[in-house]
Amino acid sequence: MARAAQTSRMLRVLWLFAAFDAVLLLDNGMLFPRESSSRELKELNGLWAFRADRSPNRNQGFEEAWFKRRLEETGPVIDMPVPASYNDITQDSTLRDFVGWVWYEREVVAPAHWITDEGTRVVLRVGSAHYYSIVWVNGVKVAEHEGGHLPFEAEINGVLHEKPTTPCRITIAVNNTLTLNTLPPGSIQYMNDRTMYPDGFFVQNTNFDFFNYAGIHRPVLLYTTPKTYVDDITVVTDFFDNTGFVRYNVSVQGASSATLKVTLIDKKGQCVVSSNTPSGVLKVTDVNLWWPYLMHENPGYLYSMEVRLTAVGGSSSEDVYTLPVGIRTVKVTSTQFLINNKPFYFHGVNKHEDSDFRGKGLDWPLIVKDFNLLKWLGANSFRTSHYPYAEEILQMCDRHGIVVIDECPGVGIKDIRSFGNASLAHHLTVMDELIRRDKNHPSVVMWSVANEPAAEMPPAELYFKTLIKHTKSLDPTRPVTFVSDSNYARDKGAPFVDVICVNSYFSWYHDPGHLEVISIQLNSQFDNWHGKYQKPIIQSEYGADAVPGVHSDPPMMFTEEYQKLVLQIYHNVFDQKRKQYVVGELIWNFADFMTAQGITRVVGNKKGIFTRQRQPKSAAFILKERYWRLANETGRLPLWTKYPCSL
Repeated sequence: MARAAQTSRMLRVLWLFAAFDAVLLLDNGMLFPRESSSRELKELNGLWAFRADRSPNRNQGFEEAWFKRRLEETGPVIDMPVPASYNDITQDSTLRDFVGWVWYEREVVAPAHWITDEGTRVVLRVGSAHYYSIVWVNGVKVAEHEGGHLPFEAEINGVLHEKPTTPCRITIAVNNTLTLNTLPPGSIQYMNDRTMYPDGFFVQNTNFDFFNYAGIHRPVLLYTTPKTYVDDITVVTDFFDNTGFVRYNVSVQGASSATLKVTLIDKKGQCVVSSNTPSGVLKVTDVNLWWPYLMHENPGYLYSMEVRLTAVGGSSSEDVYTLPVGIRTVKVTSTQFLINNKPFYFHGVNKHEDSDFRGKGLDWPLIVKDFNLLKWLGANSFRTSHYPYAEEILQMCDRHGIVVIDECPGVGIKDIRSFGNASLAHHLTVMDELIRRDKNHPSVVMWSVANEPAAEMPPAELYFKTLIKHTKSLDPTRPVTFVSDSNYARDKGAPFVDVICVNSYFSWYHDPGHLEVISIQLNSQFDNWHGKYQKPIIQSEYGADAVPGVHSDPPMMFTEEYQKLVLQIYHNVFDQKRKQYVVGELIWNFADFMTAQGITRVVGNKKGIFTRQRQPKSAAFILKERYWRLANETGRLPLWTKYPCSL
């Protein structure tokens, strides 16, 4: 039996590396910008000039070519921080709910050697802008990108050399309009009854439950590389006994030939293994595996892969890039989710990029606070509901061992017209961009291609079959899911996923106020899903709204007591089913968040176990006690972690 197990594991290593050779060879890379001896960064965060195009057709900026001159010369501008959503920055309610084009501008002085050095390549990168973006430099269009939440960039050397002695004027137009073919989808509804609405009145309709924040949400920066540079790196890892394997491929741009040295360095700064080929396998003896938080006494172990590239020929330039690498494996059976061949149970949260004033703008104090709260809770995982989060957040997950289900913006796909060819083509492109960006993060263990789509519609089956097949072709090393509602009988996509993720809100959206139905309905849900598909199940959402400070006994909906009871009843069922095939539970939600105004939401969604300001409700302590108990049951924790109050 032992020999058979060893043979099976070795065959898996061979299969993994064979699959690697055939996939993940996308057109170009999207490496996170890092400074090195050959690369410089210049952040453009701070105050930008800002103007919303309030013309009836929202097209005045293009008709008058605002990008050809300073934005303040086109009309009134205001200060706008970047990164941040623009919606909550001013006291203007019309800007908060604005739909259409807004314009940003910033002037920057590029270092002289960036322009005079013919061997330097200068790149402008936008971390994300919601939703459709066009970028000009000194009036010259350099980039256009469809979709929020993911980065895009453009090489701008040609524009800089045209006017080397003048400041570089960067103009970015951003449009947050959602259509049936965007992700997430939406539609514009015009109100033409002039007895009820003013001329030109329209609203943006959506089918998702969070505010449609807009603007430049993540950092904008300039960075340099040599003309011959490391364009992309792909790593796939495995291990056998105490030996780790890092299968890598380095993509080079700017030269037909170059010499490479690839070095894997441990946390002590010691060289572990090196290679001189652009692709290959690095064998790591006495390997330190990447483990999730609370699953091992040394979680989140990262090696550093230094790639040193030297151009061959007339140029003697060198490019150096360092990629963090975590060595770990992921595998799914019909009843288990395995990390490093050991059962992993997701006890975590769903989140939103959402906070006061900043909206979805990247905010380091908030990120660090959230990670402290996650570790205080004893959470080991979260889902990026319902869009890709900032790369900086995934880097924190890598370092701290927080496991991630990485979800694309496929939320609110409810209209049959959103299952057409145009929508599918865009969805496939988004998955390309997402995997290109996040493929090397050890914390990312699964791709989620959608959340609660109308999977019962006739076109949905082919749509999701194509989408999931494409995602697996890009990355066969990670399982793929999409998140369903609780009705297993209607689901057309579940046969193609690797893990069933299901959302249910018994005694809230269904049978509101009747706590007594939860156990029956939740047990039926699990038995029906697993009985039909024979796949492991994650309860990817559950919960109840609680307005902080509102109490009642007996418990009533919207009180903290009711939220606590809902969680406790769900937990009782989880404890029965996790011994069989339930492999995770993710509370909805980590913190209260903003939504569109409506009669079912009182200043946002209140299902958080923390307030929007990150203060705990009673439910947070229920979850903390449970998560630490679940972690301690593994028996693999060092002594100090058995007493979370000492953290």
